[in-house]
Amino acid sequence: MEDDAEAFALLVQRWQEPIFRLCARMVGDASRAEDLTQEIFAKVFTKRREFKPDSKFSTWLWRVALNHCYDELRRLKRRNETSLDEEVESEFAAVELTPDAQAAIDEECDLVRRGLMRLPEILRTVLALRYCEGLKLREIGEILDLPESTVQSRVALGLAQITRILEPQLRQKSAKHFPQVVL
Repeated sequence: MEDDAEAFALLVQRWQEPIFRLCARMVGDASRAEDLTQEIFAKVFTKRREFKPDSKFSTWLWRVALNHCYDELRRLKRRNETSLDEEVESEFAAVELTPDAQAAIDEECDLVRRGLMRLPEILRTVLALRYCEGLKLREIGEILDLPESTVQSRVALGLAQITRILEPQLRQKSAKHFPQVVL
């Protein structure tokens, strides 16, 4: 990755979407996630000499991206500017859905996104890396510099907390769409 502009362009092309998705899930704002993604790759370029070739590049990149997202979340918390209104575009837009079906999916995605934003940063991080990016517990442990057992317990805790957050909302939504019939 030294000074080869072509190699760096390929690196950006390969990792831009996964890093954008992580940023969007961490800050809950698609337009800010785009900015963060660009900032992260600028940082990766300037810090390229800090990368140790005997390390795994993806682990280093995820770590740089997460640290940048954490910095942004702290900045937002200080300024109280969190925005959850922006929609993160779906990768699966190729499937044609009816407007009603798409509206229902969008509503559920919005509920989950809002639920994720209510979790502590570390739980949001492990859930995003595990279920949104599909990383193995071992990989997440390497990225976060945690034992795999700790990652596993944080995933379990994150799932329990997001279930507690979402269950009443999903139950209410279900009751609205499928009212009980009294005979």
